[in-house]
Amino acid sequence: MKQFNKTGIALGVMAMMSGTVVYAQTATAPAKTDAPTTEPVAVIVTGQRAALQSAQKIKQNSDEIVDSIVAEDMGKLPDRSVTEVLQRVVGVTIDRTMSKGDPEHFSVEGSGVSIRGLSYVRSELNGRDSFSANGGRSLNFEDVPPELVAGVDIYKNPSAEQVEGAVGGLVNLRTAMPFDYKGFKASVSADRTWSELKKGKTSPSASGLVSNRWKTPLGEIGALLDLAYSESGTRTDAFQVEPYYPLKDAKGNTVYVPKGAQWRTLEFNRKREGAYGALQWKKDDWASSLTYFKSKYEMQWDEQAIFAQSSPYNIKVSPDATFNSKGALQTGTLTDPTDGGINFGDDTRTSNRKSDTTDLSWNLRWRHDNWTVTTDVQHIKATTRSVDSTVATGVTMPKETLDLSGNVPKILFTDADRAYLADPKNYYWAFTMEHLDQSKANETAWRTDAKYDFDNPVLRDFRFGVRLTDRDAVTQNSNPSYNWAAITQPWQVGWDISKLASLGDPRFSGNTNLHSFNNFFNGGVSVPSVVFPNVSLAQGFPGSYAQLHTYHDILCKEQNPTGTCAPWKQATFGADNYAGTNDQSEKTKALYGQLRFGWDNLKYPIDGNIGLRYVKTDSSARGYTVFTSTAPNGGNQVGVPVPNILPFAQVKDYENDYHNFLPSLNLRLKATDTLQFRFAAASALSRPDFTQLQGYTTLSETANTSTNTATGVTTVNSVSLTGTGTGNPLLRPTTSKQLDATMEWYFAPTGSFTATVFNKRLKDIVVNQTYVVQLPDTAGKQHDFTVTGPVNGAKGYARGFELAFQQYFDKLPGVWSGLGVQANFTFVDSKRDLYKPVYQKYCTGGNTADNVNLNLNGCDTNGTTFGDLPLENLSRQTYNLALLYDKGPISARLAYNWRSKALQAVNVNGTQGTDGLDTNPASPTYGQTNVAWGLPTWSDSYGQLDASMFYKFTDKLQLGLEAQNLTDSTYKQLMQQNIGMMGRAWFKTGRRVVAKLSYDF
Repeated sequence: MKQFNKTGIALGVMAMMSGTVVYAQTATAPAKTDAPTTEPVAVIVTGQRAALQSAQKIKQNSDEIVDSIVAEDMGKLPDRSVTEVLQRVVGVTIDRTMSKGDPEHFSVEGSGVSIRGLSYVRSELNGRDSFSANGGRSLNFEDVPPELVAGVDIYKNPSAEQVEGAVGGLVNLRTAMPFDYKGFKASVSADRTWSELKKGKTSPSASGLVSNRWKTPLGEIGALLDLAYSESGTRTDAFQVEPYYPLKDAKGNTVYVPKGAQWRTLEFNRKREGAYGALQWKKDDWASSLTYFKSKYEMQWDEQAIFAQSSPYNIKVSPDATFNSKGALQTGTLTDPTDGGINFGDDTRTSNRKSDTTDLSWNLRWRHDNWTVTTDVQHIKATTRSVDSTVATGVTMPKETLDLSGNVPKILFTDADRAYLADPKNYYWAFTMEHLDQSKANETAWRTDAKYDFDNPVLRDFRFGVRLTDRDAVTQNSNPSYNWAAITQPWQVGWDISKLASLGDPRFSGNTNLHSFNNFFNGGVSVPSVVFPNVSLAQGFPGSYAQLHTYHDILCKEQNPTGTCAPWKQATFGADNYAGTNDQSEKTKALYGQLRFGWDNLKYPIDGNIGLRYVKTDSSARGYTVFTSTAPNGGNQVGVPVPNILPFAQVKDYENDYHNFLPSLNLRLKATDTLQFRFAAASALSRPDFTQLQGYTTLSETANTSTNTATGVTTVNSVSLTGTGTGNPLLRPTTSKQLDATMEWYFAPTGSFTATVFNKRLKDIVVNQTYVVQLPDTAGKQHDFTVTGPVNGAKGYARGFELAFQQYFDKLPGVWSGLGVQANFTFVDSKRDLYKPVYQKYCTGGNTADNVNLNLNGCDTNGTTFGDLPLENLSRQTYNLALLYDKGPISARLAYNWRSKALQAVNVNGTQGTDGLDTNPASPTYGQTNVAWGLPTWSDSYGQLDASMFYKFTDKLQLGLEAQNLTDSTYKQLMQQNIGMMGRAWFKTGRRVVAKLSYDF
């Protein structure tokens, strides 16, 4: 590979023209890469067109199937993070929610990355491990300042010399090195971002690079420093519709009606700081480098949201309501006479996260005759800490009029409705909820690679090496993770409290504000003002929480003057919180050998590589096991024997080791100088995330009994031995057998058409199901407990094809010759088959970990199961279209990205409950509303148009404008129900415009 700046592009292109694919930063590149023994003559190549040509050459000359983006290209893309940059690559998609388990919060810049529909993505920095401290194994790409990145390579099928862990693909971020430049190099840039919804508020960014190299008696020395700082301020407005419940209309017909609709707004602010430094040295046969990379990320978001928390079966629909062909509500007015109105919660939520990743790496290379030996040492440290705090008031709305027939729902309000919602006296203090987490992860890695170059017409070189890693990760979550606690709720009145803590009561008034939702949905919709708790209450945890919960205590004492009122309990957090602590360590040992070969004299030359990688993994988890029993033991009892197991709570450590052989083959056939075909076959693995390996297990013994009051004899009818594993420290990796075939036609320096077909057959996919844990009784006899938790419980596949095309129309006359196009399309089909199918037609049980039918298949509010769901986060179709212009001082791009709908998650926040209708005719509770339900949540198809234009006043001074979401697209979420894919949420983020000025010294 090569480095992507003016002289770096030239060096890389020249090296590839000689038949060798190199990194310009040879001292820090992976062992698979070569470097010329003498530096070629530098040829200055500039502009967007040259950047695309460089990326095309990487793909054409690579040993593996790879797509690349170079720095000049990244600078022209209308993207504000590495995550957004990656979505332009064929086969790559990004998530647009902040976390997989919470689809209610939108991520403007994108979040997780999937390759060919799979989230098993390995991340690297200069060919080395890179990760964030979030309980996972990969990097949060949005944490990385794109200003520090010189290029990105996306490998679709691994070779033996690449580090294992990339079933979906490998994303390698590359940074600049001092020897990439001919001599002194310096540049600075600054920009300012304007967000449409924030109405005039802007966010600054700046970056600067300085590099130089010197010849000394000790050899040539180079030094580089790169600094970056950026802020981003965005806002997201959202409408939401609650899941639809089966109700009866005035005529007794079954209709499906949501218990309400709601709106929210979220202000998001982030700061990203990056520092990168590199030292290089070379003399004779020796070369060395030392690099330091630091990325700091701080995120703060504040939300005001109102949401229905009404009793769905008490909802009444107005006589003029209309419904679609399946009985789903289209228009109508909702009321709740039984509860005196529709109960809503309205919260103020604030969340803050600070993360940083530090990478210190040293590389030494020796080249002599036919041998090249490289050794590399890396230490990486990552930390993150978050506090998430919510304080809510509540309001009972007399009615709500809905129009769900259009593209975006309409909530219609009269002047009386608006006045009611603006009056604090109609509100009460509702609940608090806190979440805390912190993580730290460290890894030390060492590798040594050797290469022997053959003097042979067929054999090119043989590469072999060893790699050792030692990694530990500790994640601590509050317990409960999200500690929801009622202050006063309508269901408490009469038995726990005398009344609600109304803001109209002088004892409980104050500390609120009237939020007006200005410019909501970019001015397209007007919603009422709502009374929310002050942000200071959310930020004041835990002191503000303790004060608010005294309101409950006051009312509780009024209800029960002589009774005991349960005090508020803060979630536990810290070293003694065993349930919330995940302590992991892992060591790996890897060996590989890879032979490169080629038959150049054939009519159709063939080259490639074949190799084998062996890796052994030894992991340990410091866990905790708790056993409790409510079953009778001893006394006058008959029936099923009850195992006599003494209750305990103790530390338990787990050891898990496994090894894998990973063969790979990469072949290339050159039909002509411009047309070539590839075939690749490989085995790959992806280890479980550390969150899935937690060793906290709760075991319980219960019994179904009946007692004869006359005789005092207790009959034990059955004994249940069950448990729940927060994780499973004995999980194995998910593995894949994968095939790729490509056709690549390079008809011009920046013109190509490529087509790829792929098939990844997955094994040991991690799902939540059951496994067996044994405990001995007092006599030493082992008893089997059925534990629900993560297991290697499924197989599946992801297969499809990719098409990509790019071309500049050089033969057009005059200024039109600067026009070009880029287009790519990806189709992916997927399937998951459980080793032990759990499908049940009707839903039963509660919303607990052991309800595997609910958690894997999803359940509707009418008590029926969905099943047959695809792999998560996988869109069957994605495409990118870009219109390019590059002529003289002007470079411009108009880029459109689109992906089809994708399953986000099942049974997650906002689309779950325990009041589903039991419709099983054989159930003893048929017709009751006691079934747990959880809907599959989907992201709907989404497209966004972005643009950029840069003008070079001189070779050194450049001004640019970038714009995101020019079409002001609305992102829609769906919820799957038996009446169809229903609209769940609509997110509006508005447009963003960036003005950027850069200067090269």
